[in-house]
Amino acid sequence: MIGFTEAQILAWITPLIWPFLRALALFQSLPVMGSRSVPIPVRIGLSAFIALAAQPTLPPVQAVPLDSPAALLLVVQQVVIGLSLGFAVQLVFSAVEFAGEIIGLQMGLNFAGFFDPISSTTATATSRFFGTSVAWLFVVINGHLLVVAALVQSFAAFPVGPEPFAFLHQTQPQHWGAELFSTGLWIALPLVTMMLFVNLVLGTISRVAPQINVFAVGFPVTLGVGLLGLLLTLPALQQPFTMTLERLLEHFR
Repeated sequence: MIGFTEAQILAWITPLIWPFLRALALFQSLPVMGSRSVPIPVRIGLSAFIALAAQPTLPPVQAVPLDSPAALLLVVQQVVIGLSLGFAVQLVFSAVEFAGEIIGLQMGLNFAGFFDPISSTTATATSRFFGTSVAWLFVVINGHLLVVAALVQSFAAFPVGPEPFAFLHQTQPQHWGAELFSTGLWIALPLVTMMLFVNLVLGTISRVAPQINVFAVGFPVTLGVGLLGLLLTLPALQQPFTMTLERLLEHFR
């Protein structure tokens, strides 16, 4: 009869359970993969696969009884780090959507809001357009692979330990919010400048030719120039998105 001791079972489970929990917490908060359109069993399966495939590169972990207080602290640590990694990527997506909000405000399209059933939020047309575009860009540039690589490297930067909140003291994620506003303004600045120039021209026309109804002419002109500028500046979206994503992922390497 074949038997196993508790120490042997812990030795088998310990190298797998902590990477699995960290990956599962990541996929719960990661854009695209964390949306409602991705079933929960798929996230669980991907987390288990990553935990198994990353075993050769992970540092050794001391076995801890799963019914002890130390195991509870380790669970909290994995969840905090995984959620923080997903939060960092979410900030980059939010920065691009924030740029869409600014552009839509300048174009006069912010009144076109609708309910998004996937994120359960109300968003404007330009914001959702930027959000969908950056989701495709995230997959095309293999951003999901960069995030998985940062997840695996985080075990070397922040190994499994009994201090679950040491990661927060070292990385200070509350300061990452500045990336949202700086990146959003960086992306929206060309179109904002263009729309400012259009408004100045319309203001000059209203002074030179008062008989022209600027309110009737201004909206289609602003909308047309804004859509043209959006078409011209959309290819330049990759550079700020990639640079910001790499900068935030560096905290986990």
